[in-house]
Amino acid sequence: MSASCDLVVIGAGSGGITAARFAARAGARVVLIEKDRIGGDCTWTGCVPSKALLKVARVAHQARNASGIGLSATSVGPVDLKEVMDYVRRSISEVYRYETPEVLRQEGVDVRIGRARFEDANTLAVASVEGETTVTAKKILLCTGARSTIPNLQGLSNVPYLTSEQVYDLEALPKHLLVVGGGPVGVEMAQAFRRLSSQVSLFQGPARLLPRDEPEAADTLARILRDEGIGLHLGACVTDVARRGGGGVVVRTNEGEVGGDALLVATGRTPNVDTMDLPRAGVSFTQRGVPVNNSLRTNVKHIYAPGDVVGGPQFTHYAGYQAFIAARNALFPGASKGVTESVPWTTFTDPEVARAGLTEAEARNKYGSEDVGVRFMPMKRVDRAVTESDTEGLIKVVHRKNGTVLGATVVAGRAGESIHEWALAISNKLKMSDLAGTIHVYPTYSIANQQLASAYSVESFLKSKAGKVLKKLGGLR
Repeated sequence: MSASCDLVVIGAGSGGITAARFAARAGARVVLIEKDRIGGDCTWTGCVPSKALLKVARVAHQARNASGIGLSATSVGPVDLKEVMDYVRRSISEVYRYETPEVLRQEGVDVRIGRARFEDANTLAVASVEGETTVTAKKILLCTGARSTIPNLQGLSNVPYLTSEQVYDLEALPKHLLVVGGGPVGVEMAQAFRRLSSQVSLFQGPARLLPRDEPEAADTLARILRDEGIGLHLGACVTDVARRGGGGVVVRTNEGEVGGDALLVATGRTPNVDTMDLPRAGVSFTQRGVPVNNSLRTNVKHIYAPGDVVGGPQFTHYAGYQAFIAARNALFPGASKGVTESVPWTTFTDPEVARAGLTEAEARNKYGSEDVGVRFMPMKRVDRAVTESDTEGLIKVVHRKNGTVLGATVVAGRAGESIHEWALAISNKLKMSDLAGTIHVYPTYSIANQQLASAYSVESFLKSKAGKVLKKLGGLR
């Protein structure tokens, strides 16, 4: 069976679903092709299951440490990981129910489950259990996402290991989990399994965790993870891995070796570019992704690529944003910009680490040190954080000399919620005075944003000529 349509979307993760739904609502004939499960990594092996697992781990941690807030600490006892993973799967099911093939079809999307490959620049063959069909489209979106990177590590092919795709299939808690990689996935899983009672060792080649975040944030998180009993091996180059007696695994580094009974590899993600026969369509690509212009168009004028497959920042929210822009550009005249430098993100450890815009180093490199200022606020000065016993953390804001916000980092229990205000300020080129002049609710975490901006604004005003004149007229020293 063949079909002809206005738009084909290959891949039904966050980006693909967003694009297909928008196109259908706009009146386009749209076909959505997915080789595996609707929802993609975010729903099945990424954002949703990881946050559910972190929720369980946080409750266990709070129960053990309840004496700090006047309650009797509770022994969580041996953790039944099978029961925990049942909760994780229930969370997945609840999210998935709104994006099933049946739901999407009711919204006007022609959903096809099968593996897509190009026959030419406008035609795709879709191989499924029912056989092979072809789809011809005027415009095409590549939303194939990315997969876990498997490093070229000596011995890895000879040992059992987990990635984010398999870790949620565990039914027994590892006694000692070895984690290779100190990025967001590595630190989230390390803290989750430690709080569930596993011994955890984490190995990171760079000298600090979360290399793309501010050093103050990484240092704060490292101290907290160590305090919770996680063995951090930073600046440790992993030379090889090997089996050991009893079914365990040994990780060897330039510092020595550590043995455990489970290995999690969390060393980044690789764009999915090698299963679609892209050369048949004439689309340029490398193993680092599909190059696109600012409107997300590939070198083939009717084929667009948003999200992880491009090889830029790999976040569900960015993939969804880009997919909407790409679908809009494919279907309608004109071209909106779909690439931005100010993508906000959050690592959902406890405390969370959230960032938007430029780091201090990036800002000084772009604007020069003389035109860049930095303001800090420790979370111990935030009243809501005090009442929540959540004072480990900080806010760091990078701004230009005129007060324009360039970047922000928040390390706090609800940093992922607080960062949006800074992201809005950066996107709209707002100044610190704009945040200072907006009334915030007390007591919240976000009022700390206003307090930091207010302190800067008051200080800047009093140093200005107008401030000095007003002080003099008021008879103030």
